[in-house]
Amino acid sequence: MRRILVTGSADGLGRAAADTLLAAGHDVVVHARNRERAKDLDALVERGARLVVGDFTDREAVRRIAGELDEAPPLDAVIHNAGVWRGPAVMPVNVIAPYLLTALLRGVGRLVYLSSGSHHGGRPVLDGVDWRGGSADSYADSKLFVTALAAAVARLRPGVPSNAVDPGWVPTKMGGPGAPDDLELGHRTQEWLAVSDEPAALSTGGYWYHGQRREPHAAVHDRAFQDRLLRTLAEETGTAL
Repeated sequence: MRRILVTGSADGLGRAAADTLLAAGHDVVVHARNRERAKDLDALVERGARLVVGDFTDREAVRRIAGELDEAPPLDAVIHNAGVWRGPAVMPVNVIAPYLLTALLRGVGRLVYLSSGSHHGGRPVLDGVDWRGGSADSYADSKLFVTALAAAVARLRPGVPSNAVDPGWVPTKMGGPGAPDDLELGHRTQEWLAVSDEPAALSTGGYWYHGQRREPHAAVHDRAFQDRLLRTLAEETGTAL
């Protein structure tokens, strides 16, 4: 049995991953952005999931959640699933929140970050990014940044498997009903990376799509870009990795 946090688990891929992991007997911590959304998790909580609530656009809420979780036994894995497609919350939710949780949570055994094929269209440019969400920003850029974060963590924490997953364009609320990819395959890879003892699942620094490693954007494994990103995020949040 593993203890796993799945962020953004009120619906979509996060809900599917949390449901599957809970059914497999794992100790799952689910997350919703507010109490109204948390009602959608009642069925999982009744089955034994623990609930944390906090809006990832609010850095203090992210810090509070990290503090709550650090008062409990260490997490064996975190699936950084929470994400938004457009609008001013893109950078706070897709990048700042997983960065802060990575920096603040103690003793996490494995880290899985949700990327996207869209990250290939991202720009490795950090000047002018609105990290606080005062205006809309680029989804593709946000996914490039979080994929590079996963690779940087893999380099800096060699004992902690850290990987990014492209779940595909799947028919969730974000992806839309006409999305062509398989919803089931869309959540299996992150679950496998979080709990499996297979050698491949214990590897680190990978960018995965449906159980296979793929080659990410060239900037992802550029150490100079990784270091610039980490410095920028540390300065922006006042919290070093």
